[in-house]
Amino acid sequence: MRNLLKISALIMLIAGGILAGCGNGDSGSGSKDGKVKLVFWDENAGPQRTPIWEELIDRFNEENPEIEVEYVGLPKDSAKAKLDTAIAADDMPDVASVQTSWLPEFAIRDALLPLDDYLADSELNDLINAGAVNFNKEIVNDGKLYGIPYTQNLDVIWVRSDWFNDAGVTIPSTWDEFFNAAEEMTGDGHYGYTIRGGAGGSFQLQRLMFAYSGLENYFDEDGKSVINHPKHVEFLEKYIELYGKNTPKSDITNDYKEMIAGFDTGVVAMVHHNIGSYGEHQKAFEADQFEAIPLPKTEDGKYVAEGGNTINVSIFNTTKNADAAWKFTEFINSAESQSYWNEQVGQIPTNSGVLDMDWIKEAQHIKTAFEVYDNPDTVLYQPPFYLPDYRSILDNIVDSGTQKVMSGDSSVQEFLDEWAKAVDASEAKYNEAMKK
Repeated sequence: MRNLLKISALIMLIAGGILAGCGNGDSGSGSKDGKVKLVFWDENAGPQRTPIWEELIDRFNEENPEIEVEYVGLPKDSAKAKLDTAIAADDMPDVASVQTSWLPEFAIRDALLPLDDYLADSELNDLINAGAVNFNKEIVNDGKLYGIPYTQNLDVIWVRSDWFNDAGVTIPSTWDEFFNAAEEMTGDGHYGYTIRGGAGGSFQLQRLMFAYSGLENYFDEDGKSVINHPKHVEFLEKYIELYGKNTPKSDITNDYKEMIAGFDTGVVAMVHHNIGSYGEHQKAFEADQFEAIPLPKTEDGKYVAEGGNTINVSIFNTTKNADAAWKFTEFINSAESQSYWNEQVGQIPTNSGVLDMDWIKEAQHIKTAFEVYDNPDTVLYQPPFYLPDYRSILDNIVDSGTQKVMSGDSSVQEFLDEWAKAVDASEAKYNEAMKK
């Protein structure tokens, strides 16, 4: 069965045309100048995060002169494809930063080293957020641990609180207030909101839909996807109505950089992203000019967020230096390293030793995240990360489908029906392969 899935995955990669231009795994498993050499791949390289990783790797290399870690940065939009290619070519790095949604597929493809025993014998065992660790085990087919979460994220809406105060408009806590604010804050040379219509917008759209509908499960009692549920249709029709009226017309091709730039340069009053963009906003504004607010509550007053919104350090099973790779994994997940990384980026550490630090207590956006995660009524829905083509559905069907709706070439119902059909077909294929 695993071989069949490997073949299927490889066919998908070839069909997607992503074998060309792949990165060089060069696991570096041998030694250099008597040192063990490890290659680390960062799945979200860029001007903000690359220097953070380079600093941590310098610290590790200095503390561990017998090991040399080499940093390889991958652009966020192509990182998954490059890792897919490396796995297909059996040319993987020793260790990498891996998003939680990738773990089920990588586990099925036998790409990752189980870390259960390493964690059980480590001082980290009682320190790393147990909920995040257990979630990682629950979403893979064999129940093993393939990634140690070093950061947790949460989708929020960033608002220009100074503009809201000047205009006397209520900062939204309900969906009615959100749609009203998008309209009220449009004017005086700026828009009320911005939509991510380009690459990566599918992830945000899905989280908004569930936050609005309050649906707790991705599939109904008959095993069908709830993507085209009437509440999701209702939400998306209201949401798309904002386009071009309360958002810039250019939103149809907005990717992450353009969306964030629209907020940071004073073009829009609200932007939906996550707490991880704090580092960029704080460079653009004074502290009293902006803030993070939770996604609005459902009609019955609940927060709904996506479970598994973490990033992990994972070790690939082709490494010849697993113990050294684990030593690096432990280092990155230490309280000191997690504190450094998460404070710079603006996300939540998973090591409990960091949570009492002053910067955590003083960060407004972290308080907002805890307001959601610590609320006993908060619902965490679980997307089907285990579907091997879950990511390709979002990238190839949902991103382009969103643009068709925004341009008027498709209705909301047609778009959501197509999305649900793709998910249902993938689920049926998976269940058949797993003999459920």
